[in-house]
Amino acid sequence: MNLTISGHHLEVTPALREYVLTKLEKVKRHFDQVVDVTVLLTVENLKEKERRQKAEVTLHVKGRDIFVEQSHEDLYAAIDQLMDKLDRQVVRHKDRLQNHHHVSPKRIAESAA
Repeated sequence: MNLTISGHHLEVTPALREYVLTKLEKVKRHFDQVVDVTVLLTVENLKEKERRQKAEVTLHVKGRDIFVEQSHEDLYAAIDQLMDKLDRQVVRHKDRLQNHHHVSPKRIAESAA
C-alpha cells in the first residue's frame, strides 16, 4: 500500500503522521485490498474560526477511488470524522463487491432433475 500524507499551509508533524496512521489501521482492518492512499491536511485562511482545518483522503481500491473530505475547527477532530466517513464508505464498497445472489431452492431442484 502506497501512503502519501501531505500538508497545505501546514507542516505535517510526526505526531500528526502517527495519528493518521493509527486511524487508517481501522480502515485496513475492514478492507485489506487498498492500493493507494493520499491524505491532504489543510489550514484554510477563512474569516470564521469553525471549519478552518480540513482533511481529505483519496483511497484507491481495486476498481474504484473513494474520496472523503471533512472540515472542523480542530484538525484532530476533522481527521476523526474523516476516518469514520471513510470507514463507512469502505464497508459499503466491500458489501457491494461480495456476491449476494443465491441460487433459489427451486432452481437447484430443476437442475438435479
